[in-house]
Amino acid sequence: MAKILVVAELGGGSLKKTTHSAISFARKAASETGGTFDILAIGKGAEAAASVLATFGASAVLVAEDASLANFVGERFSPTIAEAVKAGGYTVVAFTASSYGKDLAPRVAARLNAGLASDIAGVSFEDGKLVYKRPMYAGNVLALMTVDTAIQVVSVRQAEFAAAAPTGGASATQKVALSHQASADRVEFLGYDESVKSARPELTEAGIVVSGGRALKSGENFKTVLEPMVDAFGAAMGASRAACDAGYVPNDLQVGQTGKVVAPKLYIAVGISGAIQHVAGMKNSKVIVAINKDPEAPIFQLADYGLVADLFKVVPELTAAVNQLKAQG
Repeated sequence: MAKILVVAELGGGSLKKTTHSAISFARKAASETGGTFDILAIGKGAEAAASVLATFGASAVLVAEDASLANFVGERFSPTIAEAVKAGGYTVVAFTASSYGKDLAPRVAARLNAGLASDIAGVSFEDGKLVYKRPMYAGNVLALMTVDTAIQVVSVRQAEFAAAAPTGGASATQKVALSHQASADRVEFLGYDESVKSARPELTEAGIVVSGGRALKSGENFKTVLEPMVDAFGAAMGASRAACDAGYVPNDLQVGQTGKVVAPKLYIAVGISGAIQHVAGMKNSKVIVAINKDPEAPIFQLADYGLVADLFKVVPELTAAVNQLKAQG
């Protein structure tokens, strides 16, 4: 019987949707083991987030909010999380494998002398143990692994676990005492420089993603050709590594093995060949549309719909058609 603690992710004082994937993992693991799960909200906005988290069916929602946690610093967050795990007798600690989770999970695991299963894509319960499925080699190999320590720390790949929906009701909430680490006093938060500021949906949370590749040829073409289509669809904008490395767009937009992993309802790949490293970051999208002038491009092997055409001609046409349909209501 697993007792699971989900560590919620907060950003800008509000709950991030990435948390919903970790909750989905916790529900499945708790169901298969006959266990329960709680949720911990820590950081600025934790008390406000607790009212939302209480509707997801957890046994309890733990809250740790303090002025010292206004800005994320791993050295300040991990001691409180680790002590909450010990005090609550939890056997599994779950994070989403976002930048936030990838920073905190190993810190918490080290404090608990716990094994870490990172970036998992599935979970099952076999022979009395939780078995984790973990992609390797850009998703070409799936490894099955178990963690044999008393406490297990897990980070969950967002694209592989559907966002949990509220179940109704209201979980009990309780405050968690803050724990301090002396070395945290030597870490100073200087500021957060958000290189990409946009009114568009966040890339990892968007229902529609439009990504461009090196075939767009310049950053200016991203602005004049691709961005109008992105906005017509109300989508988030992504890019291949080649486009980011060429300096066309910031690295924050990179989709792929070394970038962000997405699984939107609709993914439109414009001028992207479909290298395995890019495919690893978007292959779980529900519907994939590819636009490329090369009929032999590997992306067409994955796409549900493919258009062999010059992107500089068809993308403006498609954008105009979408805008016309929107205007008609």
